[in-house]
Amino acid sequence: MSTQTLNNTAAHEHHGHHDVGSMKIFGFWIYLMSDLVLFASLFATYAVLANGTAGGPSGKDIFELPFVLVETFLLLFSSITYGFAMLSMNKGKTDQVNLWLFITFLFGLGFVSMEIYEFHKLISEGFGPDRSAFLSSFFALVATHGIHVTCGLIWIIIMMVQVARRGLTEVNRTRLSCLSLFWHFLDVVWICVFTVVYLMGAM
Repeated sequence: MSTQTLNNTAAHEHHGHHDVGSMKIFGFWIYLMSDLVLFASLFATYAVLANGTAGGPSGKDIFELPFVLVETFLLLFSSITYGFAMLSMNKGKTDQVNLWLFITFLFGLGFVSMEIYEFHKLISEGFGPDRSAFLSSFFALVATHGIHVTCGLIWIIIMMVQVARRGLTEVNRTRLSCLSLFWHFLDVVWICVFTVVYLMGAM
């Protein structure tokens, strides 16, 4: 087989992998749109039930904005560090990709830990999801986002292992790109949560 034929075959295979990766990313965009519908429904439910306190506490009584602001900055910083991971991926620097993924994981873990602490504190004070319609919708919305972030953290760990073992293959690049979309999507959703639930609720 001639060198030209080998080169053409390799180029064709590379192009094929690229097409498959593009289709996977497109499919992941479709998934994110369906997830957006889920969060939109939860936001709409919260908006309808926000005043249904049933004689219990309102947002003004239970929200601690400085605490939630720290949560917000942790997630915002995690989006920045994931961006650095993607820049390192484009430069082909495997070690730097895993370093930035690890830092992103730490920020995300801090966010989830603070959210769990907030939930535990509210429930221990008698302000659980069964206390009122307002609290039910609050827990449903915020916890759903928290579960998504937790899934993202598991995904980050898996990708760190995959990158360490196999390097920055086309498959891993595609998966990192999908995870990037997912992580930034959760960041945008949280900004909406912070604004609609916490800021407006504390006014």
